[in-house]
Amino acid sequence: MKPAQPPSDALTPGLPSPSASAPDSLLSDDSRIKITTFTTECASKTDRDPGESSKAFLKQDVYVPMDPISATAPSHKPPQSAQQRSSQKTLSTNSPSSVHHKGEDTSKKQDHQSQIVKVLPLHAACCPSTPCFEETLQAEESFLRTDPCRTWGSSILPLMETVSHFKPSRYQSQLMFKDNKPLEVGVLRRVKELLATIDPHIAAKHITKADCQVGRILGVTPGLQRMMGVSCGMELLTLPHGQQLRLDLLERLQTMAIMLAVHVLGCTGTHEERAVLLQKIIQIAAELKNTTGNMFGFSAVMRALELPQMSHLEQTWAVLRQRHTEGAILYEKTLLPFFKSLNEGRESCPLSNTTFPHILPFLALMEKSEVGNEGKELWDMAEVGVDMVMNHLGAARTIAQLGAIYKSNAKTKLQGFQEQPEILEIFLTDFQMRLLWGSRGSEENQALRYSKFNQVLTVLSNKLQQY
Repeated sequence: MKPAQPPSDALTPGLPSPSASAPDSLLSDDSRIKITTFTTECASKTDRDPGESSKAFLKQDVYVPMDPISATAPSHKPPQSAQQRSSQKTLSTNSPSSVHHKGEDTSKKQDHQSQIVKVLPLHAACCPSTPCFEETLQAEESFLRTDPCRTWGSSILPLMETVSHFKPSRYQSQLMFKDNKPLEVGVLRRVKELLATIDPHIAAKHITKADCQVGRILGVTPGLQRMMGVSCGMELLTLPHGQQLRLDLLERLQTMAIMLAVHVLGCTGTHEERAVLLQKIIQIAAELKNTTGNMFGFSAVMRALELPQMSHLEQTWAVLRQRHTEGAILYEKTLLPFFKSLNEGRESCPLSNTTFPHILPFLALMEKSEVGNEGKELWDMAEVGVDMVMNHLGAARTIAQLGAIYKSNAKTKLQGFQEQPEILEIFLTDFQMRLLWGSRGSEENQALRYSKFNQVLTVLSNKLQQY
């Protein structure tokens, strides 16, 4: 006859009753002191009481992901050593509910106690250690390589630029001396020779390359992406910390327009000579629009042709219509209406052909005090001004998402292009600023520079009208 079995709830004499604190009773005094001390420290750091910290420890919820955006991403979980994995396994197998009954093998009791005493006092078992610097850096670099636009989720934050990209005082030119004066005759003559001999298609490609580099469509390194916080300059334009890029683009557009106007107004020859220069500028504008798809460079050239000092040269424009009829028709019937439609938001360049989108209205909206135009903008005078503004803002949101397409188009248009150093230089903003204002005046206040040079252009225009 089998002996009577004890009831299931009968416990072995000398063993504690099962409870959440059962492991503590199996520990030595020294080990319990260590665990209590560590638990209290964890509770003080996390604003919990020791009981809650113990529960958090048992649930293994101590770790906080490095990236709050991707808290559930597997790539953001901390690496664990073999010792930590064995600790978690020990905690899962040796739970507090494991109690020895009479008749059971108690030979494992000592091993059970030794495992707990050996593992639990370790800090690695209670709180997974923070990844080392090398591991954190590798994780961040891997994260930035997969998505450079999301640097706000890492320790690298976008940089608020406050200094212009242009440094004319430090610029080393092949065409002028280190300390040059404004509008030096020798430099102007050399620029005139280069513009007279260059093919409009080649000139448009030089302008497009320089524009795409300033606009950060081309030549954007991973370090620059981390500094910007985005992958392309077209997206940076729409962000608050992209103000300096907006100002630099306005500086380039205005300087390019003034330089081309000086090229025509500074010509003291016959009306025929100035008409030839106008014809060349119109051809460059057509190449920028149709061939390279550079709406930014197109806007700069068209702004030069639309300056009041240029439009007042009535005799020169009359000669252009007589001797270069095709150029005059191209400008008045095609380029000028298209440019006005762009500014009104009624037309755009095909995306497949665009390397630099039309952002002039958006720049004028965001940095109105820095545009340098006389009078009001179109949306200030038009009856549909609100609709026009909303169209430009909507276009800017679309442009910010298409940076990769503009970059791909630019690389395709400039593939195999061999630049000429002197030609490229005359279309660089640093060179143009030195040419117009000299080595000393090129870094003076922008509004003052534009105001003084507007007076210079007016004097040149009035002088030519007297002939």
